[in-house]
Amino acid sequence: MERVMRKIRSNYRAFRAWAESNPLKVFPIRQSLSGYKSTDGRADLRASVNIALLAIPQGMAYAAIAELPILYGIMCSAIAAIIAPLFASSRHTILGPTNATSLMVFSFFAAGTYTDAEKLSLMPLLVLMVGIICLVGAVLKAAELVQYVSQSVLVGYITGAAILIMINQGKHIFGVNDVVEPASNFFGMFNELIGANHSYLWQPAVLGFGTLLLYFTISKWLKALPNFALSLAIASVVSAIISGQSSSWAAAVPNFGSFALTDLKLRFPEPTEAGMLGDISSLLGVAVAIAFLASLENTVMAKSIASRTGNRTKINQDMMAVGMGNLVCAFTAAMPASGSLTRSALNYESGARSGVSSILAGFFCLVSIFVFAFLNPNPVAFIPKAALAGLVIGVAASLIKARNIRICLRSTPEDGGVLLLTFFTALIFPLYVAIFIGVFISVFLFLRKVSRPHLVEYEVSDDGELRELGEKKERPNPAISLVHVEGSLFFGAAELFQTQVQRLVVDPNIKVIILRLKNARHLDATSVMALRELIRFVRAKDRHLIISGATRDVYKVLKSSGVLRTLQRGCRREEGETNLFFYAPSNPNISTRDALIRAQDLLGTKKAEVKIYLDPSHDKKGQP
Repeated sequence: MERVMRKIRSNYRAFRAWAESNPLKVFPIRQSLSGYKSTDGRADLRASVNIALLAIPQGMAYAAIAELPILYGIMCSAIAAIIAPLFASSRHTILGPTNATSLMVFSFFAAGTYTDAEKLSLMPLLVLMVGIICLVGAVLKAAELVQYVSQSVLVGYITGAAILIMINQGKHIFGVNDVVEPASNFFGMFNELIGANHSYLWQPAVLGFGTLLLYFTISKWLKALPNFALSLAIASVVSAIISGQSSSWAAAVPNFGSFALTDLKLRFPEPTEAGMLGDISSLLGVAVAIAFLASLENTVMAKSIASRTGNRTKINQDMMAVGMGNLVCAFTAAMPASGSLTRSALNYESGARSGVSSILAGFFCLVSIFVFAFLNPNPVAFIPKAALAGLVIGVAASLIKARNIRICLRSTPEDGGVLLLTFFTALIFPLYVAIFIGVFISVFLFLRKVSRPHLVEYEVSDDGELRELGEKKERPNPAISLVHVEGSLFFGAAELFQTQVQRLVVDPNIKVIILRLKNARHLDATSVMALRELIRFVRAKDRHLIISGATRDVYKVLKSSGVLRTLQRGCRREEGETNLFFYAPSNPNISTRDALIRAQDLLGTKKAEVKIYLDPSHDKKGQP
């Protein structure tokens, strides 16, 4: 019983040390507000106005992409922008709806058989699940996994998503939204859009493409103006004037539905006919995908701005901010929130000093919701779907970066293949499935690279220089082989490492193998069991195995797993014999020297030849 309690206490101490290594802070915004001055407040206020002017129309656009009421996009822009900065490490973080997450919501519900009423009733549960998953991921430090998603995957995924967004807005541009059936992939959308060509209307097409042209013109020549909001406002006014003069235009160019004060209420997850557990089961896959994508977008955004400000980002803290933002959004009429690169970049370029700018921008968005709901008629009711669709196409087109695509295609055949595979996956499958495939590709490529150890044989020349051994020769004296272990010895590399070291035993001249584990990392159960089998294999061939340069982490793993006893079997401890030599930072080579002395004692000779195996890409000089 005492042994069990010691084990429990040991595991608890290890867990506490792990948790304290990168602790999450509650309200880290307090640090950025220390010494806050009136000049900072004025700078944040100016930035918040610019952000609100962009966030309000963008929220409408992203709600339109997800096929949700416009209120959901504006509410998400308001609540997420207010809550997230309280927990984020970045001073310029702006959260809200984004292109990719909005399209992922659309593709999930389009792939199913959900009605509009079921979609709205499931939205609070979906957003709640996204928030909880992000919070759990922040505690478990899952945000660090995004580094394994290569840029080729991101470029291919974003490019595919941008094309999906543009093709999906075609039904609003040509006024055939009521004719086409929902589809979750590019080919389904394209087929439905082409099949409805006999129902195309010229009025929404003129308005949509005209708004798009206006947006590009203002963006090029009047960059200081809020081009998105200004383009939407001008198009709405023009459409309202024409609709008042022409009934055919009014019939052909539908507007968005308005909302009232009664719609601004707390919302809670409402189960469908499948029940709460059934709803959770059906939403789990897309919730995990959105949570991962939201954290990925937020991390990319935070790192991009940090590279310009010189500030250090804490990606797990930022993942917590995403979780808290979605958690609060779940109880309002909101959609999933993510890190917005465009709004965050505008926040930085507008001279924001702290997260107060995001909070103020969210407050302005919230005020606009109540103003819109109070006014009669509601200004939202004058926004044409075709005009907003044209702006969405313009924003989506800006996501396609030709330079990034060219770099990925030309760098290596592997990068080019990954980009194309991810791109076509995003077009063929629903986006919440495509993101998992992209992540799998990234992890597969990473494991493939790190799980292939390469050992090169070296020998000491008569002049004492280390050189690569060309032709294998039989040696009259027993040989000692020194094997440098570089990199990760996790489950993916353990078997290959074991196999390559076993091949050394085939040489009849090799009698002692010294494993130098100074640079070995990430030992797990698989690698430890492989090491145990290696020790047994070596001894079965009447050879000896010694470990040198062992770090404290390696020692703890070997001791707790019991493999240390296997390694030390046969050693006369009372006489100071050991097969494990620790790495000494003050003298990195002393453990190798002691291991060589131990090897010569085992052989009973001082004339044993020394053969050294190492990866020349890690150690060009070949020093042990």
